[in-house]
Order: sequence, then structure tokens, then C-alpha cells
Amino acid sequence: MRIAGLFAGIGGIELGLQEAGHEGRLLCEIDAGASKVLAERFKDTEIVADVRKLRSLPKEVDLLAGGFPCQDLSQAGGTAGISGRNSGLVTEIFRLIKRRRPAWLFLENVSFMLQLARGNAMDFVASSLEDLGYRWAYRVVDSRAFGVPQRRKRVFIIASLKEDPRSVLFADEAGDPAEMDHAGLACGFYWTEGTRGLGWAVDSIPTLKGGSTVGIPSPPAIWCPDGRFITPDIRDAERLQGFPVDWTLPAETVTRASMRWKMVGNAVTVPAAAWVGSRLAKPGKPVLAASRPLKAGTPFPTAAWFDGKQRHAIEISQWPLANRWPSLLSFLKFPGKPLSRKAAEGFLRRLTASSLDYPPRFAADLARHIERHGDKAA
Repeated sequence: MRIAGLFAGIGGIELGLQEAGHEGRLLCEIDAGASKVLAERFKDTEIVADVRKLRSLPKEVDLLAGGFPCQDLSQAGGTAGISGRNSGLVTEIFRLIKRRRPAWLFLENVSFMLQLARGNAMDFVASSLEDLGYRWAYRVVDSRAFGVPQRRKRVFIIASLKEDPRSVLFADEAGDPAEMDHAGLACGFYWTEGTRGLGWAVDSIPTLKGGSTVGIPSPPAIWCPDGRFITPDIRDAERLQGFPVDWTLPAETVTRASMRWKMVGNAVTVPAAAWVGSRLAKPGKPVLAASRPLKAGTPFPTAAWFDGKQRHAIEISQWPLANRWPSLLSFLKFPGKPLSRKAAEGFLRRLTASSLDYPPRFAADLARHIERHGDKAA
């Protein structure tokens, strides 16, 4: 298919679709650093800056893709909702497809959009697609299912004018894996938390975040089996999203190096997008799974579809594939930095004041890390 990518970021969706054999025709991205990355990595594709100034899609486009801004829909953001300044830009997608309707749409966003304001954002997107004559399906997927050690849950939305979108999103089902014991394995967590949650992930990292709007990086920390606490290198962060090493390096010619963390954290995991691309190229038969009518006003489930007349909820896992990811420590290629003493002290203080459950050795190792780090600084 021929693709137009809106809100393209550093091209996670587009690179994945390209790996599946599809062809980019237009990319739209307003951030200067991300746009520089696109210009270097997609040299034969037209790039425009502001979606609000884009009058229409190219005539030949078969597929419109877009990870529309999530800042107002995520737990880490302001939770202003779909009418927020950033996430409200999704209306630009509907403006453009009213003018020229591509056969297929592929949209992506944070899974929290299904819960925020009782799913108002999802209802707005779904209703807009229905008004334009599209059948749709959505599914929350976990990036670990595609072979990377990052627990990242995102909503993938597929819509089509004529075809059944379930043949893309519901054609594969591996089932949720068993819970893993942390013993002897590295565990990722977010040192910026500690009162309501840890962002805990066994043998993987929790969701990479975009960090602050001014480019202060917010990498997760990793608790190693030997008691060390490290934060990953930006090049491994790129790999944890499925990009080649130094994919975002061109951005440093126009912005601060630290902004690379924001770009990587906001990106779509490449192999997850490649799976969608492979199913767009070769649709499959939807799996048999329990379903029920999705009535107005009821909570949005983790997967659902619209058949042209009625919305349905479906019981399907967040794991389309069962690609076992490599162990976290074996995956990392570059030396991580020790978690700073200031970050470790603040996190431990919040953690011990909370009522959260955590392995006893975790806090003890963190205290020893603080002591060692202080000795080295002295």
C-alpha cells in the first residue's frame, strides 16, 4: 500500500510498514528534531511540517497512518482528554479523510485513552470513523509480544471502507503469557514513581516515556541481579523500540541530544507496526473468541470492533504473537549509567513511605547502591 503518515514522529509506524513491504508517499511532523530524523531516514518521501496546513492527502494514498498526540490522554501527561490542545489534533485526521478517503486507516495511542473520562476519547474516534463510513477494530497490544524486552501497551486502531478490519487485528492470538518470577532476573522500574506504583517489569523495562517537554530525559532504571542499579543508554532505548542504533542521531544537528529520549519515548514500536503491515498485506481469518454487544455508556474493553451497525467487545489477549523476547541484560549492548544518588535517594524515600509491595532485597540493594555511589562521589 501507499502510505501517508501523520504525526509521524521518528517514523516507527512508517518503518514497520515499510519493512512489511508498503511504500511511504507523505510524512507529516512538526517537531524539528523528529523531522530531521525523517528527512535522513526516509530520503525519498515528501515531508511536510504542520498537519493543520495540509490541504489534502495525495490522490494515490491507500493507507493513512498516525500515532496522534497522546500528551492529553496518558497517565504521564495532563489527562486533559481528547479536547486537549495536543490530542485534539486528531480532528485533523478526520478533516483530511472527509476530503479524500483512503481505503485503510491505522491509528495508535496510549491504552489509558480507553479509561480516561469513561473512554470519551475512544468514543469520539470511533464515532467519527462511523460517521465517515468506516468499519473499525481496535486492540491493546504489548510490545513484548513482538520480541523486544519492553512492556509497552498501546491501542492499535484499524479502519476500512470496504474490508473487515478484524482480518488485520484479530487474525493472530497467542494468549497472555504466565507471570514471571523475578528471582535471578533483571527488573525494570521507574525511579520517578514510588508512591502509587513502580512501573515494574520483570526481565524487561516498563514503557519508555517521552520525558519532559524541555528535553529532560526520563529513562527507566534497571535492578540487576548483582544488586546494581543502572539506566540504559539512548542507543539501547532506540533498540528497545525496534530501531537501529543511532536512528535519532540526526536530530542532534538541530536540537539538544537529550531530546532524543523524548523522540524515542513517543515512538511506536517498529516490529509491532511491522506485524500490522504484514496483516494488511495478507489478511487472515479472525480468531474465534467470545464477544458481546458493546452498549453505549459501558466501559471500553481492551479490544472491540464495529461491523457497520453495531459495536462489539471481544475477549482477546494483548499478545497477537508469542515471540519470546531476549533477556533484558543480554539484550543491552551498551554500558548503562549508574542510577544517580539523588534519584535513588528520592525514590527510596518515596518507596518506604508507601504501602506498595516489593521484594525486600530490592530496598536493601537500593540502600547499598546509594552508599556505594556516595563513596565514589567522595
